[in-house]
Amino acid sequence: MGAAMRRIQVGSALSAFGIGFTVPFLYVYVAEVRGLGASAAGIVLAAFAMAALVVLPFTGRAIDRRGPLPVLVAASVVASVGAVGLGFATYEPAAIVAAAVLGAGTAVLQPALATMIVWCSAPETRTRSFATQFFLQNLGLGIGGLIGGQIVDESRPDSFLLLFSIEAVMFLVLAGIVLTVRMPQAPALGEAMPKDEGKGGMRALLGHRAMVQLCVLGFVLFFACYGQFESGLSAYGVEAAGISASTLGIALAANTAMIVIAQFAVLKLVERRKRSRAIATVGLIWTVAWLFAGYAGIGHGSQAMATAAFISTYALFGLGEAMLSPTVAPLVADLAPAGMVGSYNSAFALVKQLALAVGPAVGGPMGAALHGPYIVTFVLFSLAVTVLALRLGKRLTPVQDQPSLAGSRVVMQSSPEPATATSG
Repeated sequence: MGAAMRRIQVGSALSAFGIGFTVPFLYVYVAEVRGLGASAAGIVLAAFAMAALVVLPFTGRAIDRRGPLPVLVAASVVASVGAVGLGFATYEPAAIVAAAVLGAGTAVLQPALATMIVWCSAPETRTRSFATQFFLQNLGLGIGGLIGGQIVDESRPDSFLLLFSIEAVMFLVLAGIVLTVRMPQAPALGEAMPKDEGKGGMRALLGHRAMVQLCVLGFVLFFACYGQFESGLSAYGVEAAGISASTLGIALAANTAMIVIAQFAVLKLVERRKRSRAIATVGLIWTVAWLFAGYAGIGHGSQAMATAAFISTYALFGLGEAMLSPTVAPLVADLAPAGMVGSYNSAFALVKQLALAVGPAVGGPMGAALHGPYIVTFVLFSLAVTVLALRLGKRLTPVQDQPSLAGSRVVMQSSPEPATATSG
C-alpha cells in the first residue's frame, strides 16, 4: 500500500470514528436532551437523509470535473460545520438545518473517498484497498460508538456538545490528511482519470446495462440488510422475539465483530473468485440469516435459543458485508468509463441512500406488527440478491467479474457493451 493510499485510509477511518461518536445518539439528543420531542427528532433524522438525496445527483459531475480531492475537502468542512451546529442547536429549526448540512457533507464523503481510492490504486490492488477501507471504517465506527457511549450523559447537554465537537474535528482532520496526498497524474492512471469531464452524464450511465443492473442489485442489497438494522429488524426482535435493548446492542456488536474478524480471511477467498458468484453467495448467507431471525421470533424454542438465533442473524449479516466490501465498490469503479468514475460512484451512493430511506419506512411497521410476512418478504429479497448477481455476471467481461485473471494488466477496460449501449 502506497503512502497516498495509507493517508486516505487513515483519514477515512478517523472520519468514521467521529461519526460513530454521534450517530447512535442523535435521536436521544434531539428528542430528550434538547427536549424537542419524538416528532422533531424524526424530522431531524429525515432532514439528514433527505439532504444526502439532494446533493448526491450533483456530486459525481463535480468529482469528475474538479477531481475528488477538492470535493472531499469541501464536503469535510461542510460536515464539520453541520456537526458544530447540531451541538449548539437548542431549537427545532436550528437542529433541522444543522442536520441537513451534516447529512449533505457526509453524503459526499463516500463517493469522493471511493474515487480517490480508484485514482490511487492499481486495478489488481483495488479489491484489497476497498476491503481495507470497509474494515477500518467499521472499526472506527465501533470504537467511536463505544467511547461516545462512555462520554454521553443525558442529564448534561454539554456532554453531547463534546461529542459533536469531536466529530467536527475528525472531519477537519480528514481534510487536512487528504490535502497532503499527492494525486497520481494521468499517465499513471490511464483509464481511471477523467478525460472528458464526464461527458454523456446520466444518459450514458443509464444506457450502460451492466451498471443499471448493478444499481438494481445494490438497492436490493441495501434495502434487505442495512435498511433493516436499526428499524425493521430491531422492531421485530423486540416485538416478536422478546429481545431487550441491551441484547440489541450485543447483536450490533456481533455484527461489527464478525466484520473485523472475517474481513481479511474472506478477502483471500473472494480475490480469486468471480465477483458475481461472491455476491450471489451473500444472498444465500442472508437467506439463512433471515431464517434464523424467523426462528427467533416465530419458533417455539426457549428465550435463550431465540436470543442466540437473533444475535446469529446480525453476525451472518456481518459475514455477508465482509464479502461485499471487496466486490461491489471495486466493480462500480471497473465499470466506469474514462472520465465518469466520480459519476458512477455517486450514482451508486444515491442508490444506497434511497434504499436506506425506503428500508426503514417499509420494514419498521412490518417488523413490529407483521412478523411472518416480514420474514418471508426478506427471505425472498435475499434470494433475489442471488438471482440478480448471477444475471449481472453474464453481462460482465471475464476480467471485470474476476480481476485476478488479468494478472498485472489493467482491469478498467470497456464493459461488454459500451456505456452508451442500449441493446440487451
